[in-house]
Amino acid sequence: MYARDRFNYNPAAVKEKKVLKTTQCGELGSANNGQTVQLAGWVNRRRDHGNLIFVDLRDRSGIVQIVFNPEIHPSPHKLAESVRNEWVLQVSGQVTPRSADTVNSNMSTGAIEIAATELVVLNESKTPPFYINEESDVDELLRMRYRYLDLRRPSMRDMLQTRHKAVKYIRDFLDARGFLDVETPILIKSTPEGARDYLVPSRLYPGKFYALPQSPQQLKQLLMAAGVEKYYQIAKCFRDEDPRGDRQPEFTQLDLEMSFVDEDDILDLIESLYTELFETFAPDRVILQKPFPRISFNEAMQRFGTDRPDIRYGMEMSDLAGLVENTDFQVFQTAINSGGIVKGFSAPGLAEMPRRQLDDLVEFAKGAGAQGLVYIALASDASSIDDLTQDHIKSPVAKFLSVDAVKAIAHKTGANPGDLLLIVAGPSKSTNTALDALRRELAERLHLADPNVLAFMFVVDWPLFIWNEEESRWDSPHHPFTAPQAGHEQDLESDPGAAMSRAYDLVCNGLEAGGGSIRIHQRDLQNRVFQILGYTKEQTEARFKQILDAFDYGTPPHGGIATGIERLMMLLLNNDSIREVIAFPKTQSFIDPLFEAPDFVEEDQLRELSVRVLE
Repeated sequence: MYARDRFNYNPAAVKEKKVLKTTQCGELGSANNGQTVQLAGWVNRRRDHGNLIFVDLRDRSGIVQIVFNPEIHPSPHKLAESVRNEWVLQVSGQVTPRSADTVNSNMSTGAIEIAATELVVLNESKTPPFYINEESDVDELLRMRYRYLDLRRPSMRDMLQTRHKAVKYIRDFLDARGFLDVETPILIKSTPEGARDYLVPSRLYPGKFYALPQSPQQLKQLLMAAGVEKYYQIAKCFRDEDPRGDRQPEFTQLDLEMSFVDEDDILDLIESLYTELFETFAPDRVILQKPFPRISFNEAMQRFGTDRPDIRYGMEMSDLAGLVENTDFQVFQTAINSGGIVKGFSAPGLAEMPRRQLDDLVEFAKGAGAQGLVYIALASDASSIDDLTQDHIKSPVAKFLSVDAVKAIAHKTGANPGDLLLIVAGPSKSTNTALDALRRELAERLHLADPNVLAFMFVVDWPLFIWNEEESRWDSPHHPFTAPQAGHEQDLESDPGAAMSRAYDLVCNGLEAGGGSIRIHQRDLQNRVFQILGYTKEQTEARFKQILDAFDYGTPPHGGIATGIERLMMLLLNNDSIREVIAFPKTQSFIDPLFEAPDFVEEDQLRELSVRVLE
């Protein structure tokens, strides 16, 4: 017996379903001529030609033109006189071809229009605070305050659709390769991994807190201990970091982990995924090099002053200490004698830069952390660098540098006549940071970075530890679960700074797109790393007991990587703002203008959580 018989199914008693739309606006074309359709959407634009009224109706799929003719259907025409932009309408009508002289080649539906027979106003709209039917320069704060309106704009709608398709592509790609999509908890224990945790007070256990995960790091390693072997997740992550232009307090990442692998297995997988993603969703962009080049962390710092270099252009940095150590310029001498560095690069064709702009560069370098900036202009009328004379050299410090010293610097940096030499001296960290910022600034001014080129690369061979000067302790460049390279385990305690790790980053166009490592999978080695990082036995037991215990039960060798979905979207859409690729982002200062968050809560809520706010 069928279920409908068992329950006395009566078709006549079933209420007829009300259909608001039978098709999408943007899906109509000449193949639909003569069909009667029912559409629903927003008024993108209304034009009254005295007799005929034209309404461009918009939904997520696109726009189609509706024609209201008073001679054929006077009632809907009368109602159409009152509609305005962003009103929500339901329209019934017949698909008809446009005349040859009215075809709109700029619209996918431009060869047809809908002759309206019925019109229903589903909702009216106030005048929006900014134009939705055209791309215009709107204050970002206003757009975020009315994000539900901003997301109606074509560029934002396209962003959401592309993000959806890209994430689906990632899922299909990994599913075809045997990965399991496993969700991990959002409420976990606070286990500091670099940034501050967001804490969630427990009502049931006063004084105790959950934390929002900075990443599923320990959880995915526990999945490897569980024998999952290939895991991935499109994971939400939370970090209570200081605000910065390319950060958000919550973000999404592709998180994956694999057992029984080495670095090449993971890097080859990510290279294949990203190559196919960009060839599918950004076919007009050019990937600079395939396979992606791999350079060491030390090489990246030496050549570019950063661990996320943009290699679409030159202006590579050179160590100049050996060339200037015997000069009379005290700034260079002081830097070298105090253990610092002297580095510089050549900016092409800028020898004739006006003094005011040169002074601006000096201030820019200082603002980026440099103690100062030395510039040397090489006159373009010199036939070659070897033919330079004192007259060809213009610099505030020219009297301290011999012509031979300037020639040596020019040769080392690859400069030509007409170029500008830029040199910074000081502590290694601040000098590299300033030169990196200066290099990026000049590349932007000179339009050296081709926006259609994607310069992917892997930065490998990272140090296992870096010294934190401010707190006088060792830190992990990635996280404390990163494995040391083979042969470096034996010297961890005697020379931590020399230990190299099995970590790697994916970088593109100066943007860190992702990072990962081969992990530690043995308890003794993990404990040694924790000790070097300054954790006491009590702290280690309290924070990391779960993963250390798992290592006692046959955890396999494993490794993984996490790549940012928002940064992927920035690259796919050629956008330089992370806030443009998130449906509901926070501001640069981590404020939500739409919900006005963060905000105060009622005293009763705090009391229930056993929480008190101190002034």
